[in-house]
Amino acid sequence: MTVLEEIALRQSTMYTCIVVGLVFSALYGAAFCYRGPSKLKTLIKAVPLLAFAVAGFANFAAPLVVGGLVLSAVGDIALSRDGEKPFLVGLVAFATAHLLYIVHFLQIGDLSLVSPIAALVIVAFAVSTEFWLIPHTEKMRAPVRVYVLLICGMGLSALSLDGRDIAVLGAFAFMASDTILSIQLFRMKETSSWQVPASVALWGLYALGQCAILVGAGFARPLFQI
Repeated sequence: MTVLEEIALRQSTMYTCIVVGLVFSALYGAAFCYRGPSKLKTLIKAVPLLAFAVAGFANFAAPLVVGGLVLSAVGDIALSRDGEKPFLVGLVAFATAHLLYIVHFLQIGDLSLVSPIAALVIVAFAVSTEFWLIPHTEKMRAPVRVYVLLICGMGLSALSLDGRDIAVLGAFAFMASDTILSIQLFRMKETSSWQVPASVALWGLYALGQCAILVGAGFARPLFQI
């Protein structure tokens, strides 16, 4: 195989896997995200982030981003099941993914670009969770606090990215999905009529956000600009 052939193969694999990830994301959002646990639900949910990870690996994406995508897939599988143990596994997996993204964003970004006003808004959001979220988390209080710090840290670090607007949008979409999930888990009644639309919005923001992080910050240059 020539160098040009290898490049073509890697790029075709990358784009194919991104498309597969988006297709399975749409399938999961349309038919599974609001349903109870099942083996099929777990299988469908596992595909998108693994496909994004393979897309990144195939075309030399940053190892930290690929690692974050793999850990997110682990989190997806865990959170597709009921129970406290799967929830904790998912929480740890996603927290570690956020940490990897933070490190990567700081490596390729410039903290001097972070707007003080935007940073203050994120800090205010983190503080606000002490009033509307933490009191309702019971014995999960400590891990949820740590998770809040990590997602806000990811948002702050994303603001340091220059010329990678799609990745910044992806990071904040990821933050928004985590916020909706926390409301679902700790503030929303299981019988609420908002459960289904919240599940769909959560998944859409999450899947598109992760794809945007890969496309916008996973490679030496963004795959496209907005």
